[in-house]
Amino acid sequence: MGGALDPVVATGRNLVRHALDDLGPAARIVIGVSGGADSLALAAVTAFVADRAALDVEAVVVDHQLQPRSAEVAEVAVKQLAGIGLPARVVRVEVGADGGPEGAARTARLGALWATGADAVLLAHTLDDQAETVLLGLGRGSGPRSIAGMSAHDGLWRRPFLRLRRADTEHICRVHGLTWWTDPHNSDPAFRRSRLRAEVMPLLEDVLGGGVAEALARTAEQVRHDGLVLDALAAEVAAPHDVDTLAALPVAVRSRVLRLAALAAGAESLTATHVSELDRLVTDWRGQRRVELPGGVSATRTGASLSFADTPVKR
Repeated sequence: MGGALDPVVATGRNLVRHALDDLGPAARIVIGVSGGADSLALAAVTAFVADRAALDVEAVVVDHQLQPRSAEVAEVAVKQLAGIGLPARVVRVEVGADGGPEGAARTARLGALWATGADAVLLAHTLDDQAETVLLGLGRGSGPRSIAGMSAHDGLWRRPFLRLRRADTEHICRVHGLTWWTDPHNSDPAFRRSRLRAEVMPLLEDVLGGGVAEALARTAEQVRHDGLVLDALAAEVAAPHDVDTLAALPVAVRSRVLRLAALAAGAESLTATHVSELDRLVTDWRGQRRVELPGGVSATRTGASLSFADTPVKR
């Protein structure tokens, strides 16, 4: 193959080793593959690491069935992976409508990978993906949790390539003789992330003199570390429904306590706006009847106490 001494390939292998170093030989590992350069490169370096460490690794090629040639793309990916000695199979998913096209596809994809029953699932997000995620969070005003971007290790999900650029994954594919598929959605201006990739990032690199993607990724890492400390402080609050206790907390901790309490009650997909409205029940209560939250949950204040319950059905 000629890639053993290639520095980019070596870096990719080391990143995968580090991502898996807490797993024993009996662990089952799945790699999410799309047929694009990022996931094929991840599969290639993981195949090498798995072979040396005798790990149980399988690639799952998720076919979203959103484009006419999707089945062909998936089969080509499986054949290429077989050529480098990596077991692979295709899983076809039905993409719904909730969350928009990108969100619905992501939900279907992660659901399919979750259903494999793996001990760890490797995802091929790169530093470029991280930078775009941070920019999207900034543009939406979604708060530090969104700006923190993606974590390299988030339970089942592991993202070894968050320190690699897209150009690096393409290089790894070339070294391994792999031909990747370029998703036309990635250059479709109808998708916000695609415009960020094609228009905004190049402009920022030009105006700011380069290094923007790396700077955004560093920012995400710093915010994420700070967030972990604040989350830990929030989890230690003994009376998360008591208004006096909540009012005495710093805003950064109180918002996290409120978020945790809402999630524990069954709320889903909370945004900064939802948490802000919960905060008003504590700091600016003027008799608001309730705050309705996604997931069919509502929050109310009675005297000096907050409570969460199922949202009443409107008749």
